[in-house]
Amino acid sequence: MPRKIAAGNWKMHGDGAALAEIDALMAANPAPSVDVVICPPATLIHRMVSHIGSHPIAVGGQSCHAAIKGAHTGDIAAGMLVDAGATHVILGHSERRADHGETDAMIQAQLETALSAGLQIILCVGETETQYKAGTTQDIVTAQLRHALPQSDAAARIIIAYEPVWAIGTGLVPQDDEIAAVHAAIRALLCDHFGAAGAEMAILYGGSVKAENAAAIFAIANVDGALVGGASLNAAAFSPIIAALARA
Repeated sequence: MPRKIAAGNWKMHGDGAALAEIDALMAANPAPSVDVVICPPATLIHRMVSHIGSHPIAVGGQSCHAAIKGAHTGDIAAGMLVDAGATHVILGHSERRADHGETDAMIQAQLETALSAGLQIILCVGETETQYKAGTTQDIVTAQLRHALPQSDAAARIIIAYEPVWAIGTGLVPQDDEIAAVHAAIRALLCDHFGAAGAEMAILYGGSVKAENAAAIFAIANVDGALVGGASLNAAAFSPIIAALARA
């Protein structure tokens, strides 16, 4: 069975004072059956890693450049994330695709570089509201996956996160059967691409996940966890999501 994973994407939120939420999360003693990953702004990665110490909460970056190093002002290399103590990185998030023009080809290059640096990848895929209303969700999601997945045997180091773009931060969530259909399509593609290893890869759902709807979402087949935005900034909001995942 895939590992259960609760990942928090802090986006462009958080400063040193926010480490108090990590203290509260550790005090809440997240379930050992759930892998917890927090992806703060790059300025907090090293401090958060030091703050967590030997606790099993993992820390990740929110993106990385495809190049190992170079003249790329404002970007961060995969090796720099590793040097700061990160073990994971989010790639292909819809906000990176929209705000920074990241294409499928760019995301695939970033993924290869991140793998070479030794990082675990949380690879995001998802459709826009226009694509959703046009009924092309599965076509979009599977195309994004096919373009990004490596040919190498790297299944154990890749986590997939399905995030319908129109649901992120809006409070809207697809119907249970819609989530189930997309996750089933992702699972089928992973098994086709990686063979038996594809059945062991975690597939997360993201998009307005909160304590009130977490249990219902985690009851859906092939939902192995969540990529959580706003609710992950607050331990009191994130802890119940982790607990719901542990019970699923």
